[in-house]
Amino acid sequence: MILRSLDLKNFRLHSTTHLEFSPKLNFLIGGNGRGKTTVLEAIYLICTTKSFRSATDPEMLNFGSGTYEISASIDSFTDHKIRIFYSREESKRVYFKDAKPLSRSADIIGRFPVVVLTPADLELTHGYPADRRKFVDSVISQSSEVYLSTLLDYNRTLKQRSSLLYKLKDFRSKILLDELEAWDEKLVNAGTVLIKMRRKFMDEFKDYLTESYSHIIPTSREEIPHIEYDSFAGEDDDTAKVFHATIAHNKENEIRRGTNLVGPHKDDFVFRINGNSLRTYGSQGQHKSFQVALKFAQFFYLKNILKNTPFFLLDDVFGELDKSRAIAISNYLKEVGQAFITLTDFSNYEFLKKDENDSTIFINP
Repeated sequence: MILRSLDLKNFRLHSTTHLEFSPKLNFLIGGNGRGKTTVLEAIYLICTTKSFRSATDPEMLNFGSGTYEISASIDSFTDHKIRIFYSREESKRVYFKDAKPLSRSADIIGRFPVVVLTPADLELTHGYPADRRKFVDSVISQSSEVYLSTLLDYNRTLKQRSSLLYKLKDFRSKILLDELEAWDEKLVNAGTVLIKMRRKFMDEFKDYLTESYSHIIPTSREEIPHIEYDSFAGEDDDTAKVFHATIAHNKENEIRRGTNLVGPHKDDFVFRINGNSLRTYGSQGQHKSFQVALKFAQFFYLKNILKNTPFFLLDDVFGELDKSRAIAISNYLKEVGQAFITLTDFSNYEFLKKDENDSTIFINP
């Protein structure tokens, strides 16, 4: 998959910007606050319908503008024209694929796979379980329509069940309790599918992680990365049965607190090196290596599963790394294909591998 060109109109700092890309490495050069990251944000938006900055549509508008527009030409098996148009007056964003409007994110996610690595990914290994669940969910959702559909259904069920638990907190009735049982069943059905698919993903993904990690760490070190799924239901358990029993055990507490306390939305993923918890015992270098390895593993996993090469976006990554790791990543990028890398300049990155097929693009909207 290749992104041929990108046009931005009134998108953040970019009033009118046209960019054409190399099918290999694209180095986006510019000072801080000049709109480099915005280019990556636009690419990510095309692929996922979301901003990796968690920004809202009004926040992405150029100051004083009422609309923004993103257009892209993508070669993915066939040529595709993508256009996103947002109007503040109508409070509406429309996504067009080959001039046809698409209303569901499920119709878009996974069609143009994407991987993004930013300084915010520090939270993957240092942060909360929600950060790790978000990462895993995003990888599987891009590779499986079933998982994405089930995840969306599960989240809708959580919302409805939470509202009902809040009502039960103040007023109990048989009608509401019967309704809660119905939502329990939906939660268990969808949640069981998510847990089983996460386990399957873990079995497949760990080899990609090991391979990617070996390319990033200094060759003199022997470090074995590992990732495991920490769920309330054990791998050998009857997941649905355990789920039902755990809900029953926690029901009074859930009603008292008016919130969902049980399910895969509370699970975690544990990262280890040589059997030791990365979060507890890992050095800063190990944390950074693990974060980068996760993203390269995601790239090669999606490429293999989807038989389509994802876009790889790296935002201000090299400034966060020591030289040995930066050199290793630069070498590894040559195995990726098309990638988009933001830098303030080249003066401090003489180690970057750049050849005649790569492109240097100066961003100055």
